[in-house]
Amino acid sequence: MTRRTRPGPHPDRPAAQDGLGAAPVHGTWEPRPAARWEDAFLGGNGTHGVMVFGDPDDDRVIVNHHRLVRPNGSADARPPELADRLADVQERLLAGDVTAGEDFTDHRPLLWVQPFHPAFQVRLRRPAGKPRGYRRETDFTTGVVRAVCGDRRAEVFVSRADDVIAHHVTAPGPATEVTLDHRLPGAPADLAVEHGTVHIPEGALLTLRARYPGSDLAYTGVTLLVTDGAVRPALPGVRVEGARSMLLLTRVRRHPGEADVRAELRALRELLPDAGHREPPPEAGHTPVDIEDAYAHLLARHTALHRAAYLRVTLDLHADPAERALPGSELLPRPKSPALVERLFAAGRYHLLSASGTLPPRLTGLWTGDWDTAWSGAFTTDANLNLQTASAAAAALPEVTEAHAALIYGQLPHWRDNARAVFGARGVVAPAHTDGESGLLYHLSRAYPLHVWTAGADWLLKPLVDHDETRGGRDPRLAAALAETARFYEDFLTRTDEDGHLVIVPSYSPENRPANASWITVNAAMDLSAARHALSTAAVYHPGPDAERLLALADRLPPHRVNSEGALAEWARPGLDDSYDHRHLSHLYGVWPLDEINPYDTPGLAAAAHRALELRGAENDSAHGHLHHALVAARLRDADRVARALGNVLTGDFFHVSLMSGHYPHRHVYNADAAHTLPAVLIEALVQSTPRRLVLFPALPASLPRGELRGVRTRFGARADLTWTPDGATVVLRPDRACRVELRTSAGARPLSLSAGEDRVLTLGPR
Repeated sequence: MTRRTRPGPHPDRPAAQDGLGAAPVHGTWEPRPAARWEDAFLGGNGTHGVMVFGDPDDDRVIVNHHRLVRPNGSADARPPELADRLADVQERLLAGDVTAGEDFTDHRPLLWVQPFHPAFQVRLRRPAGKPRGYRRETDFTTGVVRAVCGDRRAEVFVSRADDVIAHHVTAPGPATEVTLDHRLPGAPADLAVEHGTVHIPEGALLTLRARYPGSDLAYTGVTLLVTDGAVRPALPGVRVEGARSMLLLTRVRRHPGEADVRAELRALRELLPDAGHREPPPEAGHTPVDIEDAYAHLLARHTALHRAAYLRVTLDLHADPAERALPGSELLPRPKSPALVERLFAAGRYHLLSASGTLPPRLTGLWTGDWDTAWSGAFTTDANLNLQTASAAAAALPEVTEAHAALIYGQLPHWRDNARAVFGARGVVAPAHTDGESGLLYHLSRAYPLHVWTAGADWLLKPLVDHDETRGGRDPRLAAALAETARFYEDFLTRTDEDGHLVIVPSYSPENRPANASWITVNAAMDLSAARHALSTAAVYHPGPDAERLLALADRLPPHRVNSEGALAEWARPGLDDSYDHRHLSHLYGVWPLDEINPYDTPGLAAAAHRALELRGAENDSAHGHLHHALVAARLRDADRVARALGNVLTGDFFHVSLMSGHYPHRHVYNADAAHTLPAVLIEALVQSTPRRLVLFPALPASLPRGELRGVRTRFGARADLTWTPDGATVVLRPDRACRVELRTSAGARPLSLSAGEDRVLTLGPR
């Protein structure tokens, strides 16, 4: 049953859903400070990040910046020059030499990209006092991390409007030492650190300059301390006495040579209300700045941007109010609680938004408290980055997509170098691992021949295509990148098999190998899907004779192969045996995120893909493997498998009390994969869309019998609000453009016509 309604207001901010304790809960809290940096509460604006411990006697805020990567000798690394050897390795692989690809390298040692690291911690220390009613909390709607102990209150947020870390403390005590402290775990012993303090009318200016060992590069942190107390020298920082209030404004810059500290001070002063119109303080201990007004001014500017983005999509699972009120440390041991799923969904949106701006989220999001970050804290693009950002289009976070685009478009010149050096081709080839500075292919080894992964450009551009479809426009930057991706395939696809099909050789399925061959091989399923999708999508963006040529090339690629066990083979080349116990599901790229294989248009291949999913092991139980499994299962309408994959994550002790996650069970290795990907799994289980199809409740776990998901965007240009109970469901579609789609529910398929600006209400029976 459907009905039309008159269009009404669709505010970004849902009514009566703000703040901790509201329904659904948009925050988390703890009754004690963080003892480990992994448990610190998080904030960020996509450039600067903070990790807040909340100790009232030693208030520590670790400062992060997306651009802080430590020089390690890889800055000048280049992709291997292998183009003149390409023909030989192709001939040998096609002739059946399953180890020929091991020679397709320049035998360089494994070189990691520049590691991501923390900057320093801002510390406010005072004499220990008596504990009095402590609470630490994060408000996801504002991005404010707050710690309250007695009459002392500390609040921290990172401004999306002004790119500054604001730290406001009231009743700091009779004496507080303020320092910028670089002494964090793993900091190099030979890191050259210089501290500076300057007394100014507002209070003090604190600086920390750290120069990397053996490098001209450095980074500088600048903190403007505004206080109504008396400021005394206390090297390496200052001592504030008799203050009622303090405001600290902090920024970090990475740079060669010396930083212009005076310019940074001027810039920070300009953020204060009525900057430039204040008289000097009449006497020591009095600031010309109204601290409360300055903080409120900065917070209001930030909140106007952050709140609107965060609240575009909300999930309410009608959880028990008593469970909603629990601190995270008491809720996490309740894996079957809808309140836990609600909070992790909200936290995932909050952290993903907070980590995305200058760049998209790293393996650690935007945060680390240790210089020894696993896998360099980089962007691993053959799985992790796209999984973390998987909800961006549907969950109405264009900020995340723009950050993803910034990484890609900033590296396209390097992608061209990769294509030329390795394959002698025009166009682009993306790296599987990057520090955000270089997009060159130099991180590779025998067991990880990432230089021959040709699917990367299509895989990384796919979220941008989804975004264009959702908003109903075509970004010329994306059109140009798609044309370059197609150009690569035009040059690369020159070999054919005995049936006349084009052959992708060399080929690689991240990060797996056939059971009876080496890693570099022929016709990996992901490579086939990527080539087909890249050529056909480029044709859509570039209609005309070029489109016809590209589509003809795509038609010459071989079909996927179904193996003797009825499973979609990871390698379409006959004779290559599958290796099932692996965390990656690269071969199911055609199912998710592509629409190449689905239960409606290609039921036979969908059944084979489902069989491949059944046979897939979890290898080392990494979080990204479980949630990738869930995303594919949702596309294949397997609710039980989605529930099991989610259950593996919820019961595996993956989440810190900060609600950031670990890469492995028991919170081993700080990593954002689970935290950021979980919202995408829940959305895919409830609603899926293409430009021509809407699928409702394809894989809803039985453990979530009722709820509301509001504000989801579809790829045909409508917002969707879903409400469901065991007795049925209601879906309200709010299209911003006219379209005709196929509606799929448990009752079957039927056409659905939508008119721009005219709401459509769908009423569904029990599932």
